[in-house]
Amino acid sequence: MNPNKILRSAWEGLMLNKVRSFLTTLGVIIGVASVIIMLAVSAGTEAAIAEQINALGANLIIVSPARGVPGASRTLLIDDAYAIAEQVVGITGISAEQAPAAQTVKANDITLDSIAVVGTTAEFPEVRDYTVASGRYFDLGEDDRKAKVAVLGAGIATDLFGTNEPLGQTVTVGSTKLTIIGVMESKGMVADVDYDGRIYLPINLVFQKYMTVMTIGGDRVRTIYVKAESQEKISSIITQITTVLAERHDVDPTKPDFTVQTQQDIIATQEATTAAFRDLLAWVAGISLVVGGIGIMNIMLVSVTERTREIGLRQALGARPSDVLLQFLLEAVILSLAGGLVGIAAGVGGSYLFGALGTMQTAIVPASIPVAFGAAAIVGIFFGYYPATQAAKLDPIVALRHE
Repeated sequence: MNPNKILRSAWEGLMLNKVRSFLTTLGVIIGVASVIIMLAVSAGTEAAIAEQINALGANLIIVSPARGVPGASRTLLIDDAYAIAEQVVGITGISAEQAPAAQTVKANDITLDSIAVVGTTAEFPEVRDYTVASGRYFDLGEDDRKAKVAVLGAGIATDLFGTNEPLGQTVTVGSTKLTIIGVMESKGMVADVDYDGRIYLPINLVFQKYMTVMTIGGDRVRTIYVKAESQEKISSIITQITTVLAERHDVDPTKPDFTVQTQQDIIATQEATTAAFRDLLAWVAGISLVVGGIGIMNIMLVSVTERTREIGLRQALGARPSDVLLQFLLEAVILSLAGGLVGIAAGVGGSYLFGALGTMQTAIVPASIPVAFGAAAIVGIFFGYYPATQAAKLDPIVALRHE
């Protein structure tokens, strides 16, 4: 039989039950849309993580106490930061940071509870690519002499002073009165940290007023951020930092009590975590496609039973078993491909809608579209083949007698 006639017969067979044909494609539509949306969510999550980590600053090397090493949490000191600044070649800045317990902040008649206080060194804005919107940041001399000055995050400045000028005003942090010398530009949330909701103080003032040797470790720092001159020098700088700190801490460089990593290292770790999440989503979407394929097979088997006399008549008029097989296989493939096309549209639209209305970022993966469509075609062929062979095996005489 002419292939065009077989195709036309397949299409006419599907159009005899339009509603049933549409409902049959729903499983494939949902499966294909799920593949695209779930991969978009996964890719969006990875992109968001990368953006947040890169927002910490450019060409950063991050030094922190090693996890799981006894006593390591108390060994990274402010003097380690000074040693790195003096001995390591190829860096443009270094910022040591420590965050004591949250404090109560007061200004005029306004009181804010549980406000994050961060002690930093003077190069913090340059190292972390964080601009001062008004006023200035404290300098090295003010840090050394533990000057009672503060720089407010944009949100804290608004909460305390509204539209009034905060520069020169006094703010009480804990029990210490400080003079406001600057306000940072609005930065918002970065890696789950609200930069606008923090108060920045000289780190030596934090050691003196907000930390004690007995409870926390008088000059311990949480993190040291080192800014490299270029990406090309990062590897050399990491080696130098490891050598300097291993000598200062008197530890084996291969088993240090500190970690030295780059932004890309952190991104790679996060991506490894999201990979398991992505695989889980892929399995869920794959199961949806399989369920859709089972629905196609079920309906095609029902269709073979309902059209037994039609099959017998066509065979009596000269149609070969291969023609019957091809017709029913084409019907299954058409259902699957139609579901695939609609599913692609639903998946792309759903991804954009999910990203626009939800709190999670989405990023459509171009490769997911042909993969999802190809999977739909395979599902149609695989699950349509058995009903098609059953139709082709019908004895024309028996089929013509069927009621």
